[in-house]
Amino acid sequence: MGDAGFDVIHLNLHKTLGTPHGGGGPGSGPVGVSERLVPYLPAGCVEKTADGSFRLHYDQPKSIGYMAPFYGHFGVFLKAYAYVLRLGGRGLERVAEYAVLNANYLRKLTEDFLDVPHARLCMHEFVASAPEGTRALDIGKALLDRGIHAPTVYFPLIVPECLMTEPTETESKETLDHFAATLRELVEKGKTDPDFLPGAPRHMPVRRLDETGAARNMVLTEDMHDAGQL
Repeated sequence: MGDAGFDVIHLNLHKTLGTPHGGGGPGSGPVGVSERLVPYLPAGCVEKTADGSFRLHYDQPKSIGYMAPFYGHFGVFLKAYAYVLRLGGRGLERVAEYAVLNANYLRKLTEDFLDVPHARLCMHEFVASAPEGTRALDIGKALLDRGIHAPTVYFPLIVPECLMTEPTETESKETLDHFAATLRELVEKGKTDPDFLPGAPRHMPVRRLDETGAARNMVLTEDMHDAGQL
């Protein structure tokens, strides 16, 4: 990637490298920089020694300093490593191809009832806006009632009422068809019944949670009094 002129590259190990992301778990991945930026990396860079072993070295006078915890999530790296070894080079190519194929298939299935701002070939995900008169959050909640994990909502922020769908390489055509048909049904019903989507979910153990209140008034389940001594 450095040959293409990039100064910084983040290889996020979610999706096609088999690790969870977002609500399903932490995202993680190595960050690579061009040679001219190496002196400024966080202190504690990995260095290969003469005997072939590795160590962390901190002799970096131009470093931006120590960042904790900049090593990432060990479990995420390990799972991705095992996935890479299991698939091999050709296998990784195939799963990437399937992820892109599935995303474009879903984009075509939904573009006549969702507002797709970029009506062209996508990569492993595509973005769409909830139709006028409906909200992305309400559609996501209604999908939960149908046993379908909701897509990412309101990201990226440049797309109004955004639904970002990432089907991954493992979904079958039948599953994708079911998702698109269910989504179409919910959108059409939401247009005719103004109370239908805002009332979802109706059949989950809990309904609408006060997410803002939860973020501002956190109730911790761990005893953090002695955390500073760990």
